[in-house]
Amino acid sequence: MQDFLLTDKTILITGASSGIGKAAAILASQMGANIIIHGRDLEKLNQTFSQLNPSGKHQIIQADLSITDELMGFVKQCPAIDGVVHCAGIVKPLPAKFIQPKHIEEMFSINYNAVVLINSYLLQQKKINNDASIVLISTISTQHSYFGGALYISSKGALEAYARSLGLEVVSKRIRVNTLSPAMVHTEIYENTLKSTLNEEHAKKYASTYPLGIGEPKDIANSIVFLLSNASKWITGTVIKMDGGLTLGYQKIES
Repeated sequence: MQDFLLTDKTILITGASSGIGKAAAILASQMGANIIIHGRDLEKLNQTFSQLNPSGKHQIIQADLSITDELMGFVKQCPAIDGVVHCAGIVKPLPAKFIQPKHIEEMFSINYNAVVLINSYLLQQKKINNDASIVLISTISTQHSYFGGALYISSKGALEAYARSLGLEVVSKRIRVNTLSPAMVHTEIYENTLKSTLNEEHAKKYASTYPLGIGEPKDIANSIVFLLSNASKWITGTVIKMDGGLTLGYQKIES
């Protein structure tokens, strides 16, 4: 049972001001970790911070990861860590025929470039301890595409490929690299995506295609904490699908 705890581990979580990042930070702190939470919105970060286990040694770092100087400053503020969870990300549906260079830069700067550079700087500065765990967040959409998702899906597909190479390069230090691939989860991003792409009727119809229902942030947080813990010490280089049964081909039969 002890292997499932995060006692005295120092964990960095980006995008911890809301959604999956926030849920992961709260749960990891309850499992005994000292948490470094990152985000752009200081007010929301403070809300997350107030829900962390008060017995831990926690820290807030505010930074815009699309700005290189801020990203580098963010890494410099980090102590040595035993785990990093990359939850910061954006989703902006856009049909392929309307994609412009500025859209590519915006999407990849957060979803891909920031992850790669944070890991690079942390490794260069020897701030990732041996036996640490790196967790990346992708999307089931790399396997189950949708209209307007070309850029978002591409950024996450690149992340999955990167994670496999990173895992190979750090395995000598027993650092593990794994990726979670969730489908729709009840977050602000989920709500904004629905508003921009689906009306209420279509949203309900889409939700019915999930045999186990739309996910909750804590569903993903539970898996994140497992991958951060010593209980997963023999797991690396994986992409774990979390989709509530969406890709099983399930069709709801009305009674």
